[in-house]
Amino acid sequence: MDIFHALNEQAPTFVWPVKFCVTMAAVTYVLSLITGNVSQVDRVWTFLPTIYTAYFALLPLWPRTPALFLFPYAPESIGSSIAGTFSPRALLMLALVVTWMFRLSYNTWRRGLFSLKDEDYRWEILRQKIPKSLFQLFNLTFIAIAQNIILFLLGIPTQIAVSEPHAPLGTSDYVLGVLGFLTILIEFTADNQQYSFQTYKRSRKIDPNEWPGAQIQWTPQDAERGFVTRGLWGWSRHPNFFCEQTFWIIINLLPILASSFHNPVLKASISSLAPFTPCLVLCSLFYSSTLFTEAISLSKYPIAYAAYQQRVGMFIPLLTPVWGLILSIRGKKTETDKLVYGTGERKKVA
Repeated sequence: MDIFHALNEQAPTFVWPVKFCVTMAAVTYVLSLITGNVSQVDRVWTFLPTIYTAYFALLPLWPRTPALFLFPYAPESIGSSIAGTFSPRALLMLALVVTWMFRLSYNTWRRGLFSLKDEDYRWEILRQKIPKSLFQLFNLTFIAIAQNIILFLLGIPTQIAVSEPHAPLGTSDYVLGVLGFLTILIEFTADNQQYSFQTYKRSRKIDPNEWPGAQIQWTPQDAERGFVTRGLWGWSRHPNFFCEQTFWIIINLLPILASSFHNPVLKASISSLAPFTPCLVLCSLFYSSTLFTEAISLSKYPIAYAAYQQRVGMFIPLLTPVWGLILSIRGKKTETDKLVYGTGERKKVA
């Protein structure tokens, strides 16, 4: 009976977020048809997780009836234990997600990806590989609908937090909070190193005003290689993706590892891994997307990038020394290191 009572109390909290998610999926799909550009979801990716997180974390602020179309509100059926007071844990999660949003928005802005004319280069490559009708089906089902659902799911951990007793922050909250902010800082550094490299690759000039951590003395050999293999990128082929997944795992863990572990719905579903759905779905997306991205890079730099894949871990930096040891045992480490960190393969295949 406690489980059903908790479900009845929590279900209304999804009314507005689901309505907003459906609307965003429809709007981004229609815009993709009108503009011929399917990256409409990419432009709102930086904001939507924050909107969902803010809705749950700030439930006491919302009116009980919608003031305007799509204006957030907390239905009367939401219990006072959820909407009556703020959850300290949910507010911590909101602070983390807002910081994440500023980092991603800044990186998106400086790369020009907020421009309505810009489209993710991978979509054009996919468009050329499959029939037009199949691409449009992919646009509807995955780009517009599935990605909006994933962004909605990223707000679910905060909903779990507000559905728990609103107790003061505990040890796990402070530890995960610090790790969350540290992860954002490392990802920001990875972004800056990639941006610094791409700037040097185009101009062959080193900017003395780069962010700390990205003041790397790039060489003509680095530019000729075509992709970055220094800094954090010498330890992970995708340090930004690794940090992104780590960040959302931390957000997912915050309510689960909390000391107030008395939510009957959470306790009933923990064995089925249901509470971990947001981070599991996101990690699956990043893994499949990274495979596609690396296939493109491998087609451009078949020798050097293949060596990079053998030498450096895809995500986890701790695997890179392991791959180096294996290559050393096989007698290929010197040759591989030269391709990855040295002059590399200069011949580029279009």
